[in-house]
Amino acid sequence: MSDRKVAKDVMIGIFEYPHVPYWFTISQAIRIVKVSFISTKKYPDPMAILVFDEKYNLMGTLTLKDILRGLEPQFLKPSAKAQVAEEDESALSLIWDTLFDKSSKEFVERPVSEIMTPAKYFVEPTDPLTKAAYLMLHHDLILLPVLENKKKFVGLVRMIEVFDEISNAILKE
Repeated sequence: MSDRKVAKDVMIGIFEYPHVPYWFTISQAIRIVKVSFISTKKYPDPMAILVFDEKYNLMGTLTLKDILRGLEPQFLKPSAKAQVAEEDESALSLIWDTLFDKSSKEFVERPVSEIMTPAKYFVEPTDPLTKAAYLMLHHDLILLPVLENKKKFVGLVRMIEVFDEISNAILKE
């Protein structure tokens, strides 16, 4: 990229997203999603909640997909489902209508720390956007923290801005 875009050129503020402490329950996170995004009809890309520790250090992110995956009964997870014999498949089909109903109550009381995507990768504000793209692609991330001096959380890089900048650079003649 000839203009040498860096992370701080496209990062967004940390308060663009709601945040919760790691001990909040999935149920509390669902309520925050509803209040922050759904009832206000504010749909940032991606819809996510930031998860912090007691010292306000970023621990991870929690997307709608993470929440739904956290509510999924254990026997439907790919590893468990692979063990279901074909003759049990018909029995399994009877329960599709009851998934995510009141029986999911036991799952919503788990802490968000059990289902969040941990923040293991980050960029510095002056790191090239191509580094952010690499980390996001190779670690399946939709949000990437921006840390100053590998400590202070100063913002987030989203896939949408990374895509926009890279595609603009490619299409530019």
